[in-house]
This record gives sequence, C-alpha cells and structure tokens, in this order.
Amino acid sequence: MKNMNYLKIAAAGTAAFLISTATGFTVMAGAFGTGSTSYAAENTAVVSEYTSANATPEVSGYTVSADKAENAAATSSLNMVNGGALDTTDMFTARDLEQTADLSEAQSYTITDGQTIKITSEGVYVITGTAANASIIVEAGDEDKVQIVLDGVSITNDSTPCIYVKSADKVFVTTTDTENILTVTGTFTADGDTNTDAVIFSKDDLVLNGTGTLTIKSSNNGVTSKDDLKITGGTINITCVSDALEANDSIRIADGVINIDTQKDALHAENDEDDTVGFVYICGGTLNIESEDDAVHATTVIQIDDGELNLAAHEGLEATWIQVNGGTINIEASDDGINAAYKSAKITPAFEITGGYVTIVMGSGDTDAVDSNANLILSGGTLDITAQSAFDYDGTCQKTGCTLIVNGTETDTVSNQMMGGGMGGMRGGRW
Repeated sequence: MKNMNYLKIAAAGTAAFLISTATGFTVMAGAFGTGSTSYAAENTAVVSEYTSANATPEVSGYTVSADKAENAAATSSLNMVNGGALDTTDMFTARDLEQTADLSEAQSYTITDGQTIKITSEGVYVITGTAANASIIVEAGDEDKVQIVLDGVSITNDSTPCIYVKSADKVFVTTTDTENILTVTGTFTADGDTNTDAVIFSKDDLVLNGTGTLTIKSSNNGVTSKDDLKITGGTINITCVSDALEANDSIRIADGVINIDTQKDALHAENDEDDTVGFVYICGGTLNIESEDDAVHATTVIQIDDGELNLAAHEGLEATWIQVNGGTINIEASDDGINAAYKSAKITPAFEITGGYVTIVMGSGDTDAVDSNANLILSGGTLDITAQSAFDYDGTCQKTGCTLIVNGTETDTVSNQMMGGGMGGMRGGRW
C-alpha cells in the first residue's frame, strides 16, 4: 500500500472520483481544471515552491531532507504535471535518473554457462560475458539497493529468469553503451510458490536505465516487478508472448526508447488482489508498441504528461481514469482507441485531455475512438479522430477547450454513439 499517496479523489460535477487507502484518503478538488489540493496519507506537510534547481525549497511544517532536495533538482527538467490525476512529487529519485553507475567500488563478474551469480548485499555489480542457462540472483537485505550493470551481456535460458530479484529494497538494471540480450525460450519453472514467468523477474522495486541497448526475448512475460517498475533511459527492445512490462503497483517512464512486440499487453499495471493500486505514469521517452491486446493497461490511472507514444493494438489506452496532459500519442486500434472502464471500484471512469496531441485511427465495425463508462473532460490539447464512432460515453461531457477534429473536420460537437454502453468497455484485456 506504499503507493497510495499517488491516488486522489476528484469532484466531477455531481460525480466523484474516489480512491481509498488503508491510512486515509488523498483528495483532489476540481478535476475539470478548477484547481487542486493533495493531502498525502503519509505526510501532510506542503512544499510551497522550488525557485531553482539548486535552491533550498520553501517548506511549511518540516525541513526537507537532502535526498528530497536532490530528487526535486533531478526531476526539475522533466515535464511533470502537478495537480493532475496522480501526485507526481516523488515519482522518481535522482538515482533513478542517473544513466551511468558509479563504478569506483564495483565488483565485476564474467558470467559463464550454467553459472548462478548470487548477490547478497548492497553495491554495484558489473556483468559481462555470454552464457547459456545462467542466472543473476539478488537476495539482499530489505534496505539494500543493488545496481546490476550489464556491459555486453548475452544470456539464453531454457526455463528460468536471466535476472531474478528475490529480495532487496530496490534493484537497478543499467546498461553501458553496449548491446545486451536476455532470452528465455521454454516454459518457466516456478520457484516454490513463486511463478517466475519473466526474463527479468523482481519481487521488489525495479529500475531499468542506462546508455546502451537491452533486448529481451521471452516465451512468457518480458519484465515483471511485484512492486514499482521504472524506466528512465536506454533503449529497450522486448518481444514476448505475454505482457512485456508488468507491475503490481505502478509502471513509471521518464525517458528512453522502448520498442515492444507482444501477443498480450505491452504495459500492464495490476494487482489481482487489490484494485486500489496499479497505475501507469509517463512523462517522457518514446514508446513504439505493437500489441495484440492493450498497448497500455492500468487498474486505476493512466497519466501521460509528455513523451511520444506510437501504439498499434486491440485497445490503445485502458484504465479507469485516463488523463492526457501533454505529449504526442498516435493510436491505431481494432476495438477501442481509449477505454475508460470500471477497472477499479474506487474511481469513477473518465477520459480527460488537458494538453498534448492525440491521434486515433480506428478499424471498421463496432469500434469507438474514445469509450468512457462514465465521463469525458475535454479542456485542452488536440484530439484528432478518424472513426465511424468518435465517442461512446455513459456519463457527462464537459468541453471547455480542446481542439477536436473528427474525420478531417474541426468541430465543437461531441457526438455520443452510445453503442454497447454500460460495462461493454470491459470486454478487452483480462476483464
């Protein structure tokens, strides 16, 4: 439940977006651009302003730690929107955004056939070499941060993850300016009660970054984190049968080039036992996705503040609350381009655009460019739709801005197809 401070309640006319936590509520008033206030369950002190990247923040209630100041300085160059669907204050740390590792005290290993490199303590570990049926296993302390630096690595396994994080506080997988290839070709073997079904499988927080290329080929999932998964740099190529990037709590992308070809979801954030977690946040990078199911799927929120997304999928974006504040998004879909559906029982579905440029091209048949099981909020940006059915929504529509182009013609009219309606949007994905 540690990520609950990212989720908010928002008044939407007479409806309300609602998300509850184990320790309290997080509240956002004015989902339609009338202003917002966030109350984090873990800390209610307010950071009032950062005057420059190196300045000390003005704070009411407590003294900001050096780490928080460093994190704020590191994220100041990102196009992160505050006051949106998610609290973006602590999305990334300074170390998350560092693309090269400090190798001054690093340990180096050359991996060989059949070898298991076991990491049991905090530190930086440089891995080189080519091997078959070999693994890097992290089994460190709960407070330990481990950085695995891939420096020209190629591992091909039959049935086990190439990198398996059993325990740690956080693990960084960082590429040097090299080509790195991780492959699993057969049926994954479980580790006791743990279904280790990804080439990189982590039970704890995971960060992918670096300056090189990481290519992942999988007979199941590509990368799985049972907590948070962050991508902040490098080039990542994933070809897989199941989900390419999967996390229980969140997927967060700040930068990098991500190329995905999958038979299921490209990005999938969901906890099967808890519908108050599972969000996707994107504020940079380039995503090129071909998916036979959803390109981006989240239980609670998808918030896009920046970046370039080129999505060809059954459905493009699917979550309960989808908010686009910036970036360039190109969607080609055969079902719904954007689907705001009842994935979480704690939030009212909505599609909201405040900025950016979204292009949606739909296939023929009973398809909708934008399908919301409740509300539409069109307050900024550009929405360029080519489709037989531009909109299908079951609640209210508030259009206070947004350049709307439907089949090549600019219009202020938001037509409502109302075909299917109700819970129809839940037919995609795993629902």
